[in-house]
Amino acid sequence: MVKRIGSTYRKSKFKIQQTIRERGKIPLSKYFQTFGKGEMVGLKLQGNVVKGRFHPRFHGLTGRVTGTMKGACYEVIIRDGNKDKMLFVHPIHLLKNTSTK
Repeated sequence: MVKRIGSTYRKSKFKIQQTIRERGKIPLSKYFQTFGKGEMVGLKLQGNVVKGRFHPRFHGLTGRVTGTMKGACYEVIIRDGNKDKMLFVHPIHLLKNTSTK
């Protein structure tokens, strides 16, 4: 058996990198965002914050907040193929969905 080389974030560092204009201090309002039950959110990794990070495979997807929290993280349900998956994500990795339906 060959040992797997690399870590969980192998070949996905480009997703975690920020553009030159996004680098620097993160506003505290991003840390303390609040989301209501049933609110749609976008998943976007912040590279300089490890707490509450999800797997890079889900970067860029949209999910729904269930309202329950685990510590400082929100429970988010996403659709991956034909399955619903539950992620616990820190608010700094979540974007409010501004589209109206």
